[in-house]
Amino acid sequence: MKRPADIVQDVERRLSRTWAEELTGELAESAWPHRFPIGAATVRDSDPKTVGLIDDWRQWTRECGLELVDRGRRIGAVIHVIPSHVVLTSVDEGARIVGAVWQRRLERGRDRIEQLRRRFPEVAGLSRIVRDVDSFSDVDFELLLRAGEWFARNSAKGLTPRQVPLEGIHAKWLNTRQHLVTALAGVDGLGLMGAHPARIHFTYLDRDYLDSGGRRHDSATVGDRFTPAYLPKVVVISENKDTAIHFPDLPTAISVEGVGRGGGTIASFPWLIGASTVIYWGDMDPDGLEILDGFLAAGVPARPILMDQGAFERYERYGTDVDKRGAALAGRDARKVPHLAESQLKLYRNLVDPAWPRARRIEQERIPLAVAREAVIDAARRA
Repeated sequence: MKRPADIVQDVERRLSRTWAEELTGELAESAWPHRFPIGAATVRDSDPKTVGLIDDWRQWTRECGLELVDRGRRIGAVIHVIPSHVVLTSVDEGARIVGAVWQRRLERGRDRIEQLRRRFPEVAGLSRIVRDVDSFSDVDFELLLRAGEWFARNSAKGLTPRQVPLEGIHAKWLNTRQHLVTALAGVDGLGLMGAHPARIHFTYLDRDYLDSGGRRHDSATVGDRFTPAYLPKVVVISENKDTAIHFPDLPTAISVEGVGRGGGTIASFPWLIGASTVIYWGDMDPDGLEILDGFLAAGVPARPILMDQGAFERYERYGTDVDKRGAALAGRDARKVPHLAESQLKLYRNLVDPAWPRARRIEQERIPLAVAREAVIDAARRA
């Protein structure tokens, strides 16, 4: 037999599933009233625990003003009257039982439904919209209504999100709410220009080329026709921008600034990933190793340098236990990193382990660039 607290949880689960549809009337059959089963007693009714629990049910439902349904149950030779269900008559009664948070949610939901119906009488899928805006502040909700009205009357074709002439709305706000704005405006799309294509920035490292007067720094845009000053035989991708820019001279090589997680941008350049040797060099910390795994998953044939347990042992004197704000670095749950080699995986598991007693990060720029250059030459020799 359940306890009253268990039924409160059952009520909240039903509220979570049905509240928006109940308020908008989109359910084929109302979810309320509803009979919540208490469950049968599993011991003899004379047991003090059972008797006390039945008394609790009667007192709780009486105090809450709820209907308690009884049924006869034979225990031994005697038929006893035992509670079997609690009846909640409406979504509002459910909210009252669960608490003030749900009462405020229903009040807010009804108010927003009224505004949506008044300003967008043809809108479809109202319950989904009400759910999506439940966490919005009143200011954000009003901005959404204004955006829906503007896009219903105007075209934004050729505009970027930043250029939409709506006071109080910025690009990030609009980008994350486009699905709601299109639903209110009754349009298939907002017609906004997409995000600009990704770019890479890189540095030429070949001394003969540089001495001939060629440019040192360059960039390339995904999807654009581009040929570098020379096709590199060696590519060094560095997590840190400064490391990439200041990497030492290396024949027929370029040094590429990392693009964060993923690797898809770099994988978009065949002339880059087609080099004889592609190196990835990042911090020896969980983030750096996860980024490496992401590059490998994206199809970048990267050979890591100075990112395994052996390198950690050699350069731990450069390690740290705090982040850039001075907060202590701590262990955390490991993520799936299936593309790491065993040597990197061993280091990763150590660094995320909450019990790891040593440094949790060695930033790549702490290791001398001359050391990294020799590591690149050695990797290229073995390629």
